[in-house]
Amino acid sequence: MASKSEAERREPVNEQAIANLYASMRTELNQIYSKITELEMEVSEHSLVINAIQPLDPSRKCYRMIGGVLVERTIKEVLPAVQRNKEGIEEVIARLNEALEKKKKDVAEFEAKYKIRIRKSENDVKEDSSKKEGNAQGVLVGPAVAKS
Repeated sequence: MASKSEAERREPVNEQAIANLYASMRTELNQIYSKITELEMEVSEHSLVINAIQPLDPSRKCYRMIGGVLVERTIKEVLPAVQRNKEGIEEVIARLNEALEKKKKDVAEFEAKYKIRIRKSENDVKEDSSKKEGNAQGVLVGPAVAKS
C-alpha cells in the first residue's frame, strides 16, 4: 500500500496538476537558461580584464574588488586569481549545460507522455504574421553631398 501512495505522489492526478507540473518544469528550464546567460556574461567580463592586464608590467598596481572591498594588489597577484575564477565559472557553465540538456529531455518526455502541445494566443499569432511581413532589414542612406 505504501508503494501505491508513492506512485500517486509522482503521477499527476488531473489536467490541472499536469499543467502545474509542466509549468514548473518550464520555469526550471528558464531559470537554468538565465543562470547560464548570467555566468557567460561574467566569463566575458573576466576575459576582458585578463586581456587588459596581461600585457602590462606584473609589478604594476591594480585594484580588485573582494567581497565589496576594493583591495590594492599587483597584476602578478591578481591575474592568476582572475584566470582561476574564469575557469571555475566555465566549469559551472558546463555543469549547468548538462543539467539543461537533462531537463530538456525530461520536459520532452513529459510532453510526449501527456501529449502536451503549446497553443499560441491570438496576439502571438498576429505578432508572428507581422514579423514575417516586415522582416526585411536595410540601410538608410542620406543624400549624397556634392563636393565643391
